[in-house]
Amino acid sequence: MNSSKTALILGANSDVAKQAIKLYIGKGYSVIAASRNLKSLDNFANENHLDKSKIEIKYFDATDFSSHQNFYDELSVKPNIVVYAAGFLVENQEALKNFDRTFEMMKTNYIGAVSILNIVATDQSNKNLERIIGLSSLSGVRGRKSNFVYGSTKSAFTQYLAGLRQELNSRKITVNVLVIGYINTKINAGLELNKNLIMEPEYVAKFIINAGNSFTIVPNWKWKIIYWILKLSPEFLVAKLP
Repeated sequence: MNSSKTALILGANSDVAKQAIKLYIGKGYSVIAASRNLKSLDNFANENHLDKSKIEIKYFDATDFSSHQNFYDELSVKPNIVVYAAGFLVENQEALKNFDRTFEMMKTNYIGAVSILNIVATDQSNKNLERIIGLSSLSGVRGRKSNFVYGSTKSAFTQYLAGLRQELNSRKITVNVLVIGYINTKINAGLELNKNLIMEPEYVAKFIINAGNSFTIVPNWKWKIIYWILKLSPEFLVAKLP
């Protein structure tokens, strides 16, 4: 049990993050669940009968960069684990034509992450910090015609985490990235996805809770195969993928 440890989950209203909250509390952690939608998190905590002494719900807007330092400074306790789970998806054809929506995607998936995680990582006074976990996507492994705008935000986030891992290595702080495929979540609602490849949020959340020392974590063996196909295939083959 880890009754003295705290996990800070940023973007805690995502379906995967909510399952991670349950699992962290089940392992004895206290959780600071941070999101813009406080009502949704409060309802989630009540519906799942979560121990109110183990969860603190706090307002956090990934795209309001100027608020991030105050948000961090006002935390009731500095975290042992930080999970960045905020995400926003705009389909590629819309992203090509509507830059306002594209910019919102960039701010949520990448810029906001860099803003808050830089603050977390450079706080030398937090001797508790032991791990930072970012939720990325297989869309960021290779640029593909179907989703390259969204994929570029996830690719940037993954590369940022890779460098952050090197930066924090001397302080014995582990950085992990979950490179995730299709999940049965609200962000993917309405999309035509291969049902044989869809994962449930609780399944993915277990990989967050059980993250080890490896940088890249790809949940599900089917997605591991796809990950390596994307990594290793020559450009002309990647261009032919659906």
